[in-house]
Amino acid sequence: MAENTKRSMIEEEYDEEELKRELRHKRRVKNQVIAYIVTGILVVGILVGAAFGASRLITAVNDKKHAQELQAQLEELQETEEPVVIEAPEPTTEPVVEEEKSYLDEIVDACIEEMPLEDKVAGLFIITPEALTDTDVAVRAGDATKEKLGQYAVGGLIYFEQNMKSKDQLTEMISNTKSYSKYPLFLSVDEEGGSVSRIAKAGLADNVGTMKEIGDTKDTAKAKEAGNTIAGYLTGYGFNLNFAPVADVAMDGNETIGDRSFGNNAGETATMVAASVEGMQEGGVSVCLKHFPGLGSSNEDTHAGMASTEKTLEDYETTDFLSFQSGIDAGAEFVMVSHLSVPNITGDNTPSSVSDKMVTEILRGQLGFEGVIVTDAMNMAAITDYYTSDEAAIKALQAGADVILMPEDFETAYNGVLEAVNNGTLSEERINESLRRIYRVKYKDKVQE
Repeated sequence: MAENTKRSMIEEEYDEEELKRELRHKRRVKNQVIAYIVTGILVVGILVGAAFGASRLITAVNDKKHAQELQAQLEELQETEEPVVIEAPEPTTEPVVEEEKSYLDEIVDACIEEMPLEDKVAGLFIITPEALTDTDVAVRAGDATKEKLGQYAVGGLIYFEQNMKSKDQLTEMISNTKSYSKYPLFLSVDEEGGSVSRIAKAGLADNVGTMKEIGDTKDTAKAKEAGNTIAGYLTGYGFNLNFAPVADVAMDGNETIGDRSFGNNAGETATMVAASVEGMQEGGVSVCLKHFPGLGSSNEDTHAGMASTEKTLEDYETTDFLSFQSGIDAGAEFVMVSHLSVPNITGDNTPSSVSDKMVTEILRGQLGFEGVIVTDAMNMAAITDYYTSDEAAIKALQAGADVILMPEDFETAYNGVLEAVNNGTLSEERINESLRRIYRVKYKDKVQE
């Protein structure tokens, strides 16, 4: 019995010990499972973090690589001959596009860029052959002409009846003069028809008659025909610029312009002026409308002294401006500004030719003229009584004129303008501005746009 009891106690201790071992085993398994789970979580976290970091690293590497490639592309573009514009997507404003220069403009700019300042300044003057060669009467172009054109590269020459003795003599004189100049020349004349016809009065062409006679017919075809006839014999002698037609509207009783005008009716005069411009320029001659703003209301002569008019801007807008505008619209490449004083427009007696108000504000601005503006002859008393040759030339350029016609003393005027550029009174760009207009006319037939 006692032995059985002892065996029973041993079995119970064994069962209890076995239970404890089983419990310890279960705890170890549980702990291992928990450890595995935690380890798994940690591993997943590490993998996710590594993946994220790798992604960031790859992105950074790719960004750097992309940046390097973009930089290389930009450097390659900068080395190309033509700049490439990379436009931003969906621009909020219209891109600014610079107007492409025409071939004519490129040629003109290239020519001006190569010119020394002395030649640029001389190129703004049209003078007589006598003023160029310092002779009393010039009837031939020889060594003196060649030498002086080398010294003073003037923009052009104007000829009068005294220079014209025969067809052969005039043709040779013009031809030689042209060949001696290193730049194209304006070879000009006053050939209006009627009393102001230098070539016809010299007996070297038939006179087409006065503009008043043509205007009285009210037939624009006759005005165009007359213009074409004049152009025909001018080009035959070698001329390329005619200081005509007269665009002034001559009031009844006016003696300053008289029968040089197509008439006193502004509308009719305007149509005649346009037809005359078309006829001359179709014949190969550049025309110059004159005498802006219009001398037809004044009986005073600017050759003799100050001349003025009481006309207002509104008066001109319904008279002379109609014919000047008509001529401009028809293609006139030049407008001559007179020395007439218009105090009711400018506020004083400043001659129109040296008035910024008349030249730039009204002729350029209001009438929209973009061609060459030339002064009337600067040796007239309306100028010489009040200004020296250099003062007048400088003031005309400051007002906006492009060409100085026949200064009283060419060398004084030339040296004065040259000094004005050198001392800053006039800028070289202001000179270039006029030269561009001048050379657009001179080169228009030499290039194909």
